[in-house]
Amino acid sequence: MMKSPKIPFQKISTPRTSMELTNVAKLIERKWNPIPLPHGTIPEPKGQDLDYVNVAHSHLIHFDWCKLDKLASGLTPFRVKHLLLRTQKDYVLSLEFFKWVELKNSSSITLQTHSIILHILTKNRKFKSAETILRRVIQLSLGSLDLPSKLFEALVYSYRICDSSPRVFDALFKTYAHLKKFRNATDTFSLMKEYGFLPTIESCNAYLSSLISLNRSDIALSFYKEMQRSHISPNVYTLNMVIGAFTKLGNTEKAVKVFKEMEKMNISPTVASYNTLIAGYCSQGLLSTSLKLKKLMEKNVLRPNEVTYNTLMNAFCKAGKLHEAGKLFKEMKTMDVAPNTISYNILIDGYSQAENSEMAGRLFEEMSVNGIKADIITYNALILGLCKEGKTRKAAYLVKELDREKFVPNSSTFSAIITGQCVRKNSERALQLYRSMIRTGCHPNKATLGMLISTFIENEDYDGAAMVLREMLERSISPDPGTLSELCNGLCKDGKEEVATSLCKGLEARHLMPESFQKT
Repeated sequence: MMKSPKIPFQKISTPRTSMELTNVAKLIERKWNPIPLPHGTIPEPKGQDLDYVNVAHSHLIHFDWCKLDKLASGLTPFRVKHLLLRTQKDYVLSLEFFKWVELKNSSSITLQTHSIILHILTKNRKFKSAETILRRVIQLSLGSLDLPSKLFEALVYSYRICDSSPRVFDALFKTYAHLKKFRNATDTFSLMKEYGFLPTIESCNAYLSSLISLNRSDIALSFYKEMQRSHISPNVYTLNMVIGAFTKLGNTEKAVKVFKEMEKMNISPTVASYNTLIAGYCSQGLLSTSLKLKKLMEKNVLRPNEVTYNTLMNAFCKAGKLHEAGKLFKEMKTMDVAPNTISYNILIDGYSQAENSEMAGRLFEEMSVNGIKADIITYNALILGLCKEGKTRKAAYLVKELDREKFVPNSSTFSAIITGQCVRKNSERALQLYRSMIRTGCHPNKATLGMLISTFIENEDYDGAAMVLREMLERSISPDPGTLSELCNGLCKDGKEEVATSLCKGLEARHLMPESFQKT
């Protein structure tokens, strides 16, 4: 019998809340003193167990699965462990046997047998197969809070028996990272350090990437600090993610500092490095600095790609600088960087927002000529541009074209056509479209509802505006103070002070009353 190790295991679970995720960052700060691996042992088989293992092993090495099938009912976890150990030099045979056992007698598969096959696979650098097994173990044991500690314990005690590799723990850490089980990954990292093991940079990158994908740049940066303390050398992918994390948090200065430190680490910045920093500058509206960085990139013999140009064009369009965005688009084509759907969508949306549907239409035609496939975003931008100019018939034609192209109208599509009716002061038709939007399962945003309520107010239809405000209440959306003030004044002018008071009380009850609202 194996003795339970005296390790400070914790009952851990995947964090479900922001607070739990933040606690992961605190766990990273813990310091661990390396301890020696225990010498786990498995008793030698005797009697019937020995006979069974000998016969089954003979069938195995001769690939006689038919004879093995007859022995399936006699499988036990003890016998499976010994058969895996006997075949461990042939990892292919070990894995085939393990899969056969899962199929024929799954009750004889335990965490210990899982740990042995994981050691065999990782020792032979078959990490994908190992991760597949780990994923299945973790996902099938979601209700078991102590699984992470027991799984690590099983790997620790079978480590020396299998003459294993530290990559087995790395595979476990990486699998938790891929599954976005951050608390488990963090605890595994800590336990690895306790035994003197560290994950590979690739696994650390997987962990960082998963955190950043869930907008937890703060925890990602905390983990990067722990990597530095643990002397895990970063690569260019690590530093690109760190730069991205700082820019997402609005700390461009630190992002630039990491960018400059790359040279000291003998790591050459890639196109992605520059693109990440350019995106950071663009998000802060530092467009001239972004262009300077692009020039520096070219000076260092790195060719800007479609991501570089798309990022810059998007920033200039958002700033209303369509001329500059257009110049970048022309330069992009001159430099043989092929514009993609995103490139065209950025410009089409820019011109549509600026109520230049003619230019947006030309770009749409150019897309078709160049064989670039439009998507729902392209159509929504075109529809919005036409609707903002009150060209609802042309917009309706494009909406019909969506069906021919097998695109499903979404919230943005409905918002655009509602805008068109609001521009034409057709509040009743806009309300009908709003109801169609709800029936299709699409959800309006604050801008759509705000525009709808404003149109009713402009038409002095205060009952209709009140109805829309009740919709906002139901959806926990707070109205703009100016719009609410106009509505209340209009209702009072119509002698409907009670309605105005009732609406205000409803907003207060749901804590949706705008702070700066003053009823006159």
